[in-house]
Amino acid sequence: MKVIKIGIASQQQMRERVLMIAKGQIQVRPSDPKIWFTSMRSLAQVLSDENRALLNVIRESNPISISELAELTGRKQGNLSRTLKTMSNYGIVKMQKQARALRPIVCADRYEIFV
Repeated sequence: MKVIKIGIASQQQMRERVLMIAKGQIQVRPSDPKIWFTSMRSLAQVLSDENRALLNVIRESNPISISELAELTGRKQGNLSRTLKTMSNYGIVKMQKQARALRPIVCADRYEIFV
């Protein structure tokens, strides 16, 4: 089971952390979060109940395209594309290029949140 660790920190806290890492003052540990959000609200928007249900459909059905996923979920393709792009930007899903389509793949089975 793949776990993605998610951190919540302000922009300032993230900036300070990156600078400390760059200066060698702290080292990134394998146990550190890989994905960062600036607030619980922004995390809740990306991992809303609806979007977590979408991730489950992707995991269980393995759709070969966004079009197939739209058919499975009853959601509009444009809406799905935007949602998947956001999730992809955060590393929650990856979009694998197929011949003429993008195939959504969920990157984890579970998420741990660190505040």
